[in-house]
Amino acid sequence: MPRFDILGQLGSLRRYARSLTRDGVEAEDLVHDALVRAYERRGTFRSGGNLRAWLLSIVHNTFIDRLRSHRSEAARLEQARYLADGSTPAPQDHSVRLAQVREAFFSLPEEQRSALHLVAIEGLSYQQAANASGVPLGTLMSRIGRARTALRQMEEAPARGKNHLRIVGGDS
Repeated sequence: MPRFDILGQLGSLRRYARSLTRDGVEAEDLVHDALVRAYERRGTFRSGGNLRAWLLSIVHNTFIDRLRSHRSEAARLEQARYLADGSTPAPQDHSVRLAQVREAFFSLPEEQRSALHLVAIEGLSYQQAANASGVPLGTLMSRIGRARTALRQMEEAPARGKNHLRIVGGDS
């Protein structure tokens, strides 16, 4: 197998990634992901082929894959919001309260919302949720703790009526 002169190509890869992403940090992440792919697929590189062109095509394809993934995620989130907003809350106090809790849950940062969802709604153990999220157990537990704290703060806001829900991990 030919020796790859990856270091000699980094300048081109970074410039191209920067032009695609228009962001320095994202460009570095893109180059990193592309180099991981290139390493994993190094057997597909034809001996005597143009290494720079091959690597630039991997950067491009990685960028397109990431773009599609982001668009797909945005569409799923938009659909979830549409479905959540599409229901007409009943005039009963508990329905109004459920809407407030739903709003608070959806306002959590994605990583906290995801961690809390896996444990509180899907019923996964902390370890299973950590594995599903691809994060260490301590990181998952920290995210859940921050999410519960945020929900508790919402719960402890000035009384909105006498009926209220018990928030996961809450005091009420």
